[in-house]
Amino acid sequence: MTLTADPAERQQREYECSCCNAAIERVWNYVHRDGTAWAVYFANCYHHTDQPHDAWIDVIMGTWGDDGTDDHVTFGCRVGPVENSAFPAATLVDALTGFTPSAVHGSVLTREQGLEHPWLPQFWEIVDFVLENDPTIHGHLYSV
Repeated sequence: MTLTADPAERQQREYECSCCNAAIERVWNYVHRDGTAWAVYFANCYHHTDQPHDAWIDVIMGTWGDDGTDDHVTFGCRVGPVENSAFPAATLVDALTGFTPSAVHGSVLTREQGLEHPWLPQFWEIVDFVLENDPTIHGHLYSV
């Protein structure tokens, strides 16, 4: 499986954190699998003033285009520092933490549901791809 993302489709906005007024960089883009849209990711990169940098990533997987959203599934993870490691780590979390789901999200998975879902390996492949290829997320987590 070959994953790609078109930089022209990528979107980025900046928000202010309600807990500390620090910047939140939100990025999103489609991920294509073998040339066909397969997922879209939304990542919030937090610059908290009193906490380590982390990113919360939600990924909606399924069919895109005229085929509808009947097969959509949304996973979530947190990527950030962990004890005894110089590198950040990803942890599966409840999807859409702090956000309200809509029809496009399909089945919004809890952590427990995600651990049992057959698409979990593909979700982690997308997360790895995003961490390596999205310049905002990569710079946020690996340049600090």
